Amino acid sequence: MIDRMLPEMAEATRLTRLGKLMEATALIQRVLRGEGATTAASGPATIDAEYTVVEAEPQGEKPGPRPKIHHEFRPHASLKETVERVAEMAKFFREGPHPAPEIPEGASFTTAAYANAAGKREYRLYVPANLKDERLALIVMLHGCTQTPDDFAAGTRMNELAEEHGFLVAYPGQNLRANIRQCWNWYRPEDQRRGEGEPSLIAGITKEIISQHGVDPKRVYIAGLSAGGAAAAVMGDAYPDLYAGVGVHSGLPSAAARDMASAFDAMRLGAKVQQPSARLVPTIIFHGEKDQIVNPSNGDAVAAKAVGSASGLRRETEQGRTAGGRNYVRTSYADETGRTLCEYWRICESGHAWSGGCPSGSHTDPLGPDASREMVRFFFQHQEG
Repeated sequence: MIDRMLPEMAEATRLTRLGKLMEATALIQRVLRGEGATTAASGPATIDAEYTVVEAEPQGEKPGPRPKIHHEFRPHASLKETVERVAEMAKFFREGPHPAPEIPEGASFTTAAYANAAGKREYRLYVPANLKDERLALIVMLHGCTQTPDDFAAGTRMNELAEEHGFLVAYPGQNLRANIRQCWNWYRPEDQRRGEGEPSLIAGITKEIISQHGVDPKRVYIAGLSAGGAAAAVMGDAYPDLYAGVGVHSGLPSAAARDMASAFDAMRLGAKVQQPSARLVPTIIFHGEKDQIVNPSNGDAVAAKAVGSASGLRRETEQGRTAGGRNYVRTSYADETGRTLCEYWRICESGHAWSGGCPSGSHTDPLGPDASREMVRFFFQHQEG
């Protein structure tokens, strides 16, 4: 098998160096399944929600120079060694390493793992020094493609807000075995259902933290970026009894796709009108109008799905401008008591990046508005039950 793999792996290397990561990933996966280079892909495949448009302008500071690395597929390499080389290539062609966020004295940022029949995922948990003793809240953060929990924590500054407000933050991490680009598999049917696949793992992590750290079950929230945003929308639909609020940044609505082809259609053209969620979970949405990776109309679709099951909501729209120069339009939907059940921030001139994020993390737009702070504000207005 290794002899047959060599031409395909050489081609995958060439495609990767050209920045054609989706083509390289698809080729690598076909080879590892034992198919030829020209065989049509079948079964679950990877979805790239970050680099499908290679000419998009980067957001925030440009990453520093990447370390030199030499890729070589040796003629007698084992399959294990070859797969490790592929993983090394994928890591190299991300935006570069990002240091773990600094931890203040008295706080902790630990690594744990949760496993069930669907597999195993590690996660990072931030416990602030300024820990509240009563009604402790938890925010679960799902990173985007090519990102890691540490990278996402640095870019969103959510740990800093945890220190300010005294809540816990969990960062589940996708692994390379599940997705070579470390994307959450939001588009696969088995990863969109309660009690199955990745939703069961993310929910398991959430419940484990609630149990072990005395979190108030009524104050648990989930948010994500890009593929992580789409996964957060899935979690809100699958577990409306677990999460009191959902944040979707540059993502898509749940049930937007059923396979890789429909996922690309939804990302490129926008998700088709979906049936409203069976139960309204308060939702806050951010999307850049210049997003070339996930069509901005998906933000509208997330909002429509979130509020579609409610009646009599009052809609209000306001325009604003951040100190960094970003114009935005915020649309809110409130019930008869004045409680806002959905907020949708459409950010002018922003692309596929976490709004108001720190440049030390990848895929951030530091010019604002501050999505992390606004999500915390919105979440804490709501509690389950």
